Amino acid sequence: MPKPKILVADPISERGISELQEGGLLDVTVQTDIKADELLAVIGEYDALVVRSRTKARADLIAAGTKLRVIGRAGVGTDNVDIDAATKRGIIVMNTPAGNTISTAEHAFSLMMSLARNIPQADACVKGGGKWEAKPFLGVELCGKTLAILGMGRIGTEFARRAIAFGMRVLAYDPYLSASRARSLQVELVERLDEIIPQADFLTLHMPATAETKHMISRERLAKAKKELRIVNCARGGLIDEEALYDALKTRRIAGAAFDVFEVEPPPADYPMLALPNVICTPHLGASTAEAQENVGIEVAQQVRAALLSGEIRNAVNMPNVDAKTMAILGPHIRLGEKLGLFLSQMAAKRCDSLNINYHGKTYEIDTTPITRSILAGFLRQAGGGEVNLVNAPAFAANLGLKITESRETNGTEFSELIELTATGEGGWVSLAGTFFGSNARVVKINGRHVEAKPEGVVFILENHDRPGIVGHIGTLFGKHNVNIASMSLSRTEEGGRALTVLNLDSVPGEDLVRELQTNPDIYSSQVVVL
Repeated sequence: MPKPKILVADPISERGISELQEGGLLDVTVQTDIKADELLAVIGEYDALVVRSRTKARADLIAAGTKLRVIGRAGVGTDNVDIDAATKRGIIVMNTPAGNTISTAEHAFSLMMSLARNIPQADACVKGGGKWEAKPFLGVELCGKTLAILGMGRIGTEFARRAIAFGMRVLAYDPYLSASRARSLQVELVERLDEIIPQADFLTLHMPATAETKHMISRERLAKAKKELRIVNCARGGLIDEEALYDALKTRRIAGAAFDVFEVEPPPADYPMLALPNVICTPHLGASTAEAQENVGIEVAQQVRAALLSGEIRNAVNMPNVDAKTMAILGPHIRLGEKLGLFLSQMAAKRCDSLNINYHGKTYEIDTTPITRSILAGFLRQAGGGEVNLVNAPAFAANLGLKITESRETNGTEFSELIELTATGEGGWVSLAGTFFGSNARVVKINGRHVEAKPEGVVFILENHDRPGIVGHIGTLFGKHNVNIASMSLSRTEEGGRALTVLNLDSVPGEDLVRELQTNPDIYSSQVVVL
């Protein structure tokens, strides 16, 4: 049989190339200056493509890669790979999430130290103007200062360890970090973002880019900050409202900022932040160390090699670690598990200590590991953005201090098979259960109450007083706001008591509709779940 062919389209370390070439089992082509049109013309010859950030694996390239089985991204982000297109084509997309952790943490810490002591500005003054003056560059010490870390994943955790060693008081904001994990890291957990910013002398961001985190550092929050605040962003562009930050820096409302990432990269020549003396900018250097480049090169090479030669899948962002035969059996359960996890994460308090997964009935007979991972991936999606997948979800949960327990029962339920999830945290517990009616997935229990809802699209959950006319009132309000109800499920424990109403909707209800519903004293609570 012909050897699998690999095209390395972006530079990776020599040791990574050697890993691919070892034993002569793979046909490796290294062409790191290949242009987009040239790549499009030849990609049909290759079984695997290895890229960094330069090469864009868009839908047209993936469509042309008729033999492609694997795309390996040497780095964390996969923004330059069309994952949906690859998934539809059955192409595995892999990244290397751990290779640049230390490099990025150290770079962010270096930027914080540079802000504290005005190092780049002083260097430019001495070298550029030949001036020898210290007064304009009066700095501050790190020791004894308060540091706010937004996001306590791998990089945030490493940053915290270094800051503690420098004698800093470390506050942490992460909606998904448990209190026990915070204590073990020796950081003070702060519940609300609006509470942590006014306390900070320094602030560093290590959050994923999601709809929830976009412009989390806003004009309103900057207005509450100390004048001594210095901000570091080596995470993602878009976490900070850059226009608001520019105004705060220009007027010295805050002391300084250092960027390694921007909303638009590279920033245009007339980008106003570049002209401010209290701003430090670097060109996305977080992973730019010899060690990080070596690590991600070796890591991606080992992963691609294993996938092509033995079918072993590691760090895939679009599929679990199972073979095709097993996937045919587990596929529906994996998809249901991810939906249930995503559903429960939107019902539960963000800061959960534990997640119990209970498998009932026939599910007992199969290996549930991929299902458990799919549940975790869904449950943690809002915490980790696109970085969480079926492979790294358990490690992501462990880093947040989320305890995962799994139990199995062969009987004891009215369903032939059932997946039941219970999330527990400071706010109590919530539970959700799903099964199949034939081949159709259904949510059949919410907090122990029997319901029937499709785990798809938009689901609206109401807890209301069970009285005549309430269903009509709900339907009238939804009609008034032009939101169509696709299906409705009602559940009550007793006549005239509290009832649960679950609606599948054709669109997301607006805030006006939700507010109007909540003005009715017979409606106790409402939640929107988007799947």
